[in-house]
Amino acid sequence: MSSALRRAAVFSLYNERGIADDYVVFLLTKLREFVERIIVVSNGNLSKNSEVAVEKVCDQLIIRENEGFDVGGYKAGMEAIGFDRISEYDELILLNDTCYGPLFPFSEMFSEMEGRNCDFWGSGAHWEMTPNPFTGTGNLPRHLTANFIAIRKDMLKSRAFKRYWKNLPEIKTYFDAILLHESQFTKHFTDLGYIADSYVDPDKYGTRYPAFINVDETVVDRFPLLKRRPFFHDPMFLEAEGIDLPRALRVLKETSDYDFNLIWRNVLRTSELRYLNTNAALMSVLPDVRTESDEVAVGYGKVAVCAHIYYTDMLDEILALTENIPGHYDFIATTDTPEKKAEIEVALAKRPGIEKAIVRIVEQNRGRDMSSLFISLRDLFVDDQYDLVCRLHTKKSPQVSPARSSLFKRHLLENLLNTRGYVQNVLDMFHNNPSVGLAVPPIVHISYPTLGQAWFANRPKVEELARQLKINVKFDPDTPVAAYGTMFWFRPRALRKLFERKWKWEEFNAEPHHIDGGLAHALERLIAYAAQDAGYTTQHIMCAHQAAHNYTMLEFKLQRLICLLPPGDFQWQCQMVLDWKIAGYPGADHLSASLPSPMAPRPTSVRRALAELNFAIKSSLKFRSPIVFKMLRPIYRGMASVAKAGGRGKNV
Repeated sequence: MSSALRRAAVFSLYNERGIADDYVVFLLTKLREFVERIIVVSNGNLSKNSEVAVEKVCDQLIIRENEGFDVGGYKAGMEAIGFDRISEYDELILLNDTCYGPLFPFSEMFSEMEGRNCDFWGSGAHWEMTPNPFTGTGNLPRHLTANFIAIRKDMLKSRAFKRYWKNLPEIKTYFDAILLHESQFTKHFTDLGYIADSYVDPDKYGTRYPAFINVDETVVDRFPLLKRRPFFHDPMFLEAEGIDLPRALRVLKETSDYDFNLIWRNVLRTSELRYLNTNAALMSVLPDVRTESDEVAVGYGKVAVCAHIYYTDMLDEILALTENIPGHYDFIATTDTPEKKAEIEVALAKRPGIEKAIVRIVEQNRGRDMSSLFISLRDLFVDDQYDLVCRLHTKKSPQVSPARSSLFKRHLLENLLNTRGYVQNVLDMFHNNPSVGLAVPPIVHISYPTLGQAWFANRPKVEELARQLKINVKFDPDTPVAAYGTMFWFRPRALRKLFERKWKWEEFNAEPHHIDGGLAHALERLIAYAAQDAGYTTQHIMCAHQAAHNYTMLEFKLQRLICLLPPGDFQWQCQMVLDWKIAGYPGADHLSASLPSPMAPRPTSVRRALAELNFAIKSSLKFRSPIVFKMLRPIYRGMASVAKAGGRGKNV
């Protein structure tokens, strides 16, 4: 041990799948340097491998029913030590698995707190709040957060300490754990005269819970613990509170040697992928010039391009972009006729950088690029022949206008292969981040109605496939993280479950019925979740000019929608629209017939403003307060008349 103080620790662990992740083992290993005895209490069964791993880093492992949440685990651990025996220690630490760490040496926190005059202390604290946010009434006392609390000898040997745990109310819910224990423990003992302190003081940061809300600033100040919750909490809460997890991760990358893979391996199993990608900002806008020095030689492993070439007139365009891949790579192509195969082979033979060319004819064109990947090329990717693959196809989208088709195609190709320096940055990203298994262009939204609707008719099929393939992750409710357009960079082992399945041609829709609800479109939406299940993150990647176009259009679309809503913060506006949706969109049944053509002339500014204001007031009042709606009907009818009159006057 690194301290003269004798310490014991009770670690409360829960995982619904019975897994003690590597971050738990690492945390307990580092804690051992300061703790004489460690009791781990698992609230629920552990897998055999997890049980073996935990037993190596603790003195006693208790496996019990999941009763009482972490509070019940703490109590069970203390009872295993014995309350009389506990008082022999200088400090007892009660901690749980809700944090990653230590990000920075525990010695910094322990040394600081050893010098403070207190009877018990915590790694962090929460402000007093009135009213209590969990009940809407009363008071939430200022308290030490329950994820890490250290209790010293005088308090440990007191009758009050033993009595507290003996008389602890039954904890049945998460809210019970907060309201009956976490928020009361500190007040209970400070009311008895004991002195509490915290390593992270909310008063310094000016927010109620800095370990969560000021996660970036606490990392700057070398706080050793990182809450897991910011990774998977509702992004609307993070947006409203200004929680900057991406900055915290950037600071950690620069100042800590903590292995990020410990985080990703855990959080990928427990998060909705879009929540995780949003909260952690798993998006890279990469420059067209390599950011690492050209002198830095990096071995990317065996790289391949894998392309379905149905339209051979696009082959030169594809090959011009794949020449941006540094070094040698294999080019693997599929097509549908012997004539096209011969044409492709001639073209490949003329291109530099291609080490090996493989061209195969698909048995059928059912499923198009998806079937060609997972059936015709299965043997090449089901094992580890390749370390990294760029998946492409000759995308024309003849079902839409040429302008929309070209925009979608450029969105995919340029965000994957824009320049040589850009591709080097993509390959460096994979090399430097072993947890990245998939890199995709972000969802296409310009000229396509994908945002918020992108499951279309595919979710039932995706869920069916996930059950068959034992892909056990949470699916996002509205807009899946996906390789839209089915062009992407991937590690074959990240998609192994998809390649191991022996798909059949007849499982794919026959031509020309390449439609939503079929296997091809379902696989398109399953790819990122297969990678997640395998323990890999999906990184969105963009080149600078695509990012500029996409962001400005996205900002315009969002503000255009929000300007039609009553003023309020984003959460309130979302709740308002959700209430409208739950009610069945009252008043919207006539809209489709009355809406103008997208190509119709836009109204003048005065007329437009008055019409939009009239519509917003009518819609809000009619839904939220029908009585007031009827009372004010003459007023908004007058506004409508003014709006029409404005349309007959001159433009303003």
